Formats: sequence, C-alpha cells, structure tokens
Amino acid sequence: MKSYQWMYQHVIERAGKERLASRLDNVRTDEEIAALGDDFMLSNLSRRVFRAGIRHAVVDAKWPEFEKAFWGFDPHKVALMSDDQLERLMQNDKIIRHWGKIKSTRLNAFMVTEYIAKQGSFAQFIAQWPCDDIVGLWAELKKNGSHLGGNSGAAFLRMIGKDTFMLTDEVVAGLKAQGIIDKRPTSKRDLNAVQQAFNQWHKESSVPYSHISRLLAFTVGWE
Repeated sequence: MKSYQWMYQHVIERAGKERLASRLDNVRTDEEIAALGDDFMLSNLSRRVFRAGIRHAVVDAKWPEFEKAFWGFDPHKVALMSDDQLERLMQNDKIIRHWGKIKSTRLNAFMVTEYIAKQGSFAQFIAQWPCDDIVGLWAELKKNGSHLGGNSGAAFLRMIGKDTFMLTDEVVAGLKAQGIIDKRPTSKRDLNAVQQAFNQWHKESSVPYSHISRLLAFTVGWE
C-alpha cells in the first residue's frame, strides 16, 4: 500500500495542484451538518434516489416540481402521505414518474422521522457518525432506508457535505492497484479493509476522506 504522500506527488506530477484542487468536493464540519434542516436532508436523499440511473441534469431540472409534489420534503408530512396521494403523483408529468422511487420517498421520510424521534434530527444523526467507520453509516442507511444500496448512500452523504470516500470504478481500480482488495468490495471484510486503508491515509495527512478518494481515483485515471 502506497503512502498518501506518494499518491499526492503522483497526481500533482500528472495534473498539477490547480487542476486537482478544482475537482475536490466541499466538506462540511460536523457542526455545519448538524445545523441542516431535515427537509433539506430528505430532499437530497430523495434527489439521490431519483438520480440513480438517470442523467443528474434531468433530475435537477425537475427538482422544483418535486419540492412542490412532496410538501417541501417535510419529513413528517411525506411520511403520512397516503397510497392514493402517491398514486396521483404518477399522473404528474412535471416529475419523474417512477413508482418504485416515488414509494421510496415515503419510506425514507419515515426513516428520517424515526431518527428525529431518537436523536432530535436526522442531520444530527449523520453529523455524529464517525468518518473512520463511514462504511458502517452506509450499511445503516441501506438497512433502514429504501433504494440506498450500492453507491447511493455514499453519494447522498457526499451531496450534503458529509466526509466520505466513494467506491467509484476509478477508486476501486486504485484500491486494487495498491493491493488492498482484489475485487469490488461488497463483503464486510473487504469493506473494513478499505476503511482501514482510508483511515491510514487520513492519519498520515489529516486530509478529508472525500479528497483522498478523489486523489486515489486520479492515480489510475483522470476523468
């Protein structure tokens, strides 16, 4: 396994500091995340679900209509939407009429309200989860939410500014190149091995996990 410094120098020599900096994601502090509204959280969670398999720009262009259709993504209101209300949304041509994803919005709203009841807010729950076990948070979202498997949980966290790496094809290729895994990690053992590698790079550099993830991806290819 190469050091963080090796990765950084390798990418800088190929692309330069300015180009690298332009591709790094913004990361919020735990305090900033905890202060986010749960309507904002549910909106982004839902947007990620609808983005899966669809061009992001298409979903984003329609999102103001989604906000109207789902009561501004107020978690308690969405959680109480009836089957009839959801079915009527299938007649709304201003949104993406995908029945499974429409139903998932109510399921995820219910999940959010449960965390509000237990921890005061869903944002607080996300904020307090330690980044050195981010794969545990992915598993939690997949277990308790809907349509949050694969990279969707991590992509949602990246959207709201939670510090997380993502297992894109390039990141997986970088992990393979460094001998950390030999296939796409899906088992708990392999995911823990990936987490430990990122923990080590973070310990060496104090750089956000999100930025290390981008850096690792760029060691095998520049998008």
